[in-house]
Amino acid sequence: MNDIENKKYDYLIVGSGLFGATFAHEMTKAGKSCLIIDKRDHSGGNIHCKKIEDINVHWYGAHIFHTNDKFLWDYVNQFAEFNRYTNSPIANYKGELYNLPFNMNTFYKLWGTKTPIEAKAEIARQISHLDITTPKNLEEQAQMLVGTDMYEKLIKHYTEKQWGKKAIELPAFIIKRLPVRFTYDNNYFNDKYQGIPIGGYNKIINGLLANCTVKLSTDFFEDKNYWKSIANNIVFTGKIDAYFNYEYGELEYRSLRYEMEIHDMENYQGNAVMNFTDADTPYTRVYEHKHFEFGTQPKTVITREYPLKDNKDAEPYYPVNDERNMAMLKRYQLLAEKEPGVIFGGRLAEYRYYDMHQVIASALAKSKKELRSE
Repeated sequence: MNDIENKKYDYLIVGSGLFGATFAHEMTKAGKSCLIIDKRDHSGGNIHCKKIEDINVHWYGAHIFHTNDKFLWDYVNQFAEFNRYTNSPIANYKGELYNLPFNMNTFYKLWGTKTPIEAKAEIARQISHLDITTPKNLEEQAQMLVGTDMYEKLIKHYTEKQWGKKAIELPAFIIKRLPVRFTYDNNYFNDKYQGIPIGGYNKIINGLLANCTVKLSTDFFEDKNYWKSIANNIVFTGKIDAYFNYEYGELEYRSLRYEMEIHDMENYQGNAVMNFTDADTPYTRVYEHKHFEFGTQPKTVITREYPLKDNKDAEPYYPVNDERNMAMLKRYQLLAEKEPGVIFGGRLAEYRYYDMHQVIASALAKSKKELRSE
């Protein structure tokens, strides 16, 4: 180990994703010494971009920043200028194309309805015989929201591919995040502020870590005792069950696999995000990265996203928040509360799905709490 690593730091931050980078930035501003380590060969976690054919490729899937919080919007804009990108995905069901989120354009394409009253009446007609009062699972919740036709074509198979389970086995709350609008509005998010950083997300991470010491390709678990010994405090953003050596078992995640292709054409699919909602197509989404930044490059880069059951070698993406896993999480959280000098933060350490603005807000709140406790 070199002299820099042997130095006693105020904080060792394990993971250079949005939580770790934001926490490090705030503590460094406050005069604290921080060392950030990351097992990957790049910083930024899952918002990392790679420049390919002069296009910023979202290496771990599409990331669209959106928030209603002006403070958080101003916070990220200090590191990069954001463009006006509006997320308006397209659903592809066996070659039939539908606007997302579900809105009057979608209803018109499927049923020919032209007014909200007609669309609501059609949904009511379709579910009238189902006798659903309190939805018991995702299928019933989705049918109540958009009727049986749309559920079968645009939700059922997509969701079952994504989660690797039958829709009737999934909890109803998963689908409640899905926007349904009775207006002709293809904007997926209702948030006031939305966009993509011009030049890619690496600009955000580089800005956050500009005055920090970062060591990449470094696995905390290969020498856990050493890394704990060189800092007064630890911020851990990895898997909480891994930190405690899976003492109570492994928390379950869904993972993803990506296949990237370069095409010698200007435009492959005409949209940044296309969802494939039939059962026969093995992937769930195709991203065409240049459209996130209104690119005009002569070539284009696409990524196909395949759902994958989590395993030790796969990157964990979506926590499976069922009763079994949440009970296990509570046991790990009790251990975490008793772990002196360790702050657990971020989607893996907290075992919860976070949007980007929520991760930043959490890191800011925990850094402020830490500074107040001194």
